[in-house]
Amino acid sequence: MFGYVQIRKPELKIKDYEVYHAFYCGLCERLRTKYGIAGRITLTYDMTFLIILLSSVYDVKCRYEKKRCLVHPAKRHKILYNDITDYCADLNIILSFYQCLDDKNDDNSLRGKAGTVLYRKKAHRAAAKHKRQADAIKLSLGKLSGLEKEKKYDIIKAADCFGSLLAEIFTYKEDMFKMYLQDMGYYLGRYIYIMDAYDDLQEDIKNNRYNPFIKVYNDISFEKNVREMLLNEISMACGAFEQLPCLDYIDILRNILYAGVWNRYDSIYAKEEEERK
Repeated sequence: MFGYVQIRKPELKIKDYEVYHAFYCGLCERLRTKYGIAGRITLTYDMTFLIILLSSVYDVKCRYEKKRCLVHPAKRHKILYNDITDYCADLNIILSFYQCLDDKNDDNSLRGKAGTVLYRKKAHRAAAKHKRQADAIKLSLGKLSGLEKEKKYDIIKAADCFGSLLAEIFTYKEDMFKMYLQDMGYYLGRYIYIMDAYDDLQEDIKNNRYNPFIKVYNDISFEKNVREMLLNEISMACGAFEQLPCLDYIDILRNILYAGVWNRYDSIYAKEEEERK
């Protein structure tokens, strides 16, 4: 359920793309340093966004380095990282463990089995440092799993579980920004879940897997309703975001929230339009 919170590259200035890429590489480097190659595999755009957001809200200064890596060995590349990068790396590992556990329980997949073994100890170590967030992740995903097992085809209830999860992850500190960050995480989490269910719908139907849209996807107004749901969730997330004192990286953050989050939706819609023609 990752990869929807990303930049829209053609609309981003070159200098901003370089900063974004440096944060992305910084997360990759910290995942490798803290959790080895297995950690690097879990790298996501979503956590890169959270690093940039929290770094902007709290005006956290970054460490700057140039390094080579296995993926790009020819030349050294820029990396930016700070304490928030480590926070997001830890949570990324916890989420990756539960994603693998979910794959194992749903499909008994080899990937899920291997990932569960690979990330279990790493996730427990990370959870010990971030107990509130780890407990919220476990509780929210447990509720979501319960809806799936009971075949509750309620997209709002299901999305609410992931929204509650992200609300806790976005809450970096107990301070004056907590309310806005929680609201932003909550609505963005709901957006991600709805987008993921919409994205996976045809594959889930084909493989007879749970999807909260299965009961309504043949409705004549289905596409319109999905778009309206997505617009409502992301509008609420953006409303909370605009209350935060973000100055640094503001163009990157707005590029993601107002354009990049729609990348996958636009791709799916364009493909369906082509098929209809």
